[in-house]
Amino acid sequence: MSDDQAAGLRPPAKQPVAVGGGGAVSSVNPYASQAGLDMLRRGGNAVDAAVATAAALGVVEPYSAGIGGGGYFVHYDAATREVTTIDGRETAPARMRSDSFVDAGTGKPIPFAEAVNSGLSVGVPGTPATWAKALKDWGTVPLSSALKPATRLAADGFVVNDEFRAQTAMNEDRFRDFTSTAELFLPNGELPVVGSRFRNPDLARTYRELAREGVGALYRGSIGRDVVRTVQKPPVAAGADRVVRAGLMERGDLAGYSTVRRDPTRTTYRGLDVFSMAPSSSGGTTVGEALNILENFDLSKEDRTQALHHYLEAGRIAFADRNRWVGDPAFSDVPTQGLLSKEFAKERACLISPDTALTSPLAPADPSGAGTGCTPGRGSEEPYEGPSTTHLVTADRWGNVVSYTLTIEQTGGSAITVPGRGFLLNNELTDFNFTPLTEGVPDPNLPGPGKRPRSSMSPTIVLHDGKPMLAVGSPGGATIITTVLQTLVNRLDLGLSLPEAVAAPRISQRNRATTEAEPAFLDSPERATLESLGHRFVLAPSTFTPSPEIGAVAALEFLPDGRIQAVAEPKRRGGGSAMVLHAGRAATSEAERLGSR
Repeated sequence: MSDDQAAGLRPPAKQPVAVGGGGAVSSVNPYASQAGLDMLRRGGNAVDAAVATAAALGVVEPYSAGIGGGGYFVHYDAATREVTTIDGRETAPARMRSDSFVDAGTGKPIPFAEAVNSGLSVGVPGTPATWAKALKDWGTVPLSSALKPATRLAADGFVVNDEFRAQTAMNEDRFRDFTSTAELFLPNGELPVVGSRFRNPDLARTYRELAREGVGALYRGSIGRDVVRTVQKPPVAAGADRVVRAGLMERGDLAGYSTVRRDPTRTTYRGLDVFSMAPSSSGGTTVGEALNILENFDLSKEDRTQALHHYLEAGRIAFADRNRWVGDPAFSDVPTQGLLSKEFAKERACLISPDTALTSPLAPADPSGAGTGCTPGRGSEEPYEGPSTTHLVTADRWGNVVSYTLTIEQTGGSAITVPGRGFLLNNELTDFNFTPLTEGVPDPNLPGPGKRPRSSMSPTIVLHDGKPMLAVGSPGGATIITTVLQTLVNRLDLGLSLPEAVAAPRISQRNRATTEAEPAFLDSPERATLESLGHRFVLAPSTFTPSPEIGAVAALEFLPDGRIQAVAEPKRRGGGSAMVLHAGRAATSEAERLGSR
């Protein structure tokens, strides 16, 4: 036991499932969930709690999210019964062009590893602006109050766990190549010790500055000045042999940034309303299209193997269409309504055979061209997308709900820490396609000035008769889409409880020749039957931790008796943290339901 543990520094108790009333929070980390729950306990609403949780995740999950990144915020307002979203995705600098990731000397894309660890990959952060917008529109406390728990956590420190050390170790080589990152995350030149206290006083000071001056401190002030300086001249360590390209960001890019309040995507599934994130994310359209395809089959009456076959094929088809059509709607005419059309889904569903798997990469169809959806053909595979990110859900005693996914792209982002500021910068611009996926075919996801790269983040809220039933989301790059889809299928079609739906082994088909699978699935009886249909499985890569995993869900469900069930991962990513305000009972009185938010 370390001295800090002996002195009583321990993380809050962690459990994957909590049931009760008065409000709920679920995230990957108990410190973060506790920050959100404390906000609810002090009378805050779901939005206040979501921002407090997210800010704390920036402290304890700094390799997945923070103020150097962006994300998507989905909100259900109990008073109006409306779902609204905030697009807080990072944007490309004004100097970025469609060929910015192409080597001028060779005419070929620059090596991906070279792009990842560079200022060139850093997009204009959207997370602080998202927090400010959400609190202004729906919150009850100022940003300064929402940041207080995270500020204390950064100053006082948290207990290093196995996952934090493992993620540091996975990034150790590239962290050592940047002086500011090595100084912060490799104390005394070593990996952080499990059980020790990890402090981030620079981040605490940065949070205090944001609390005092507002998010203008980043977009127009001294924090932004430091960000731009770091992007333009990354602090590369002496002796590092890594090629590190300078970024294109300027202070005007920060000053010109704004979130976008968007209507959510909406589809119906088995009599429920499913709301998620519209483009620039592909999450809502792709999950929605896959659900619409699956609605043509009665999965509840199929055996598990046949239901999984249909789930895989729906994902394959939806990804083929996603890769062709979805990008930033400010730059491309994204056919969102067409992709979510029931008629288009029915056409696409005709491709699915009960006894033979489709061959990938499958060609996309044109949702504006009637009769084209059942024509098979050869297309392009889904491009790489960073696998990190984090997700949280919150609910309050008035029935407001938030589903919020935020990120700095891959685990560790660009690996570049802003000196003296305590946070990593994103490498989100690598979510652009460096060159067109298919020669001669317009690509909506090429880089461009001010453009948002396509995302797969899929924060989702499901309503039943206008009231919230489920909220769900996950990290995991492009596997976010399949993780959310599989969780919904498990819960709504296969009869699993929400905790069972989250814990079940995952498989992810994204219009590739092979389907990624977790180890538990590879040992399952369904594997052989699915392989006899033509599916080919490979072990999922190790992304968040050294263990092969797909996603890390945070979710909640409103139970028929009025209680809320908060659910986090039982094992993936070391296990998440679900909390409720009043355990075991429905603590929502009529006065609370009608009270002020």
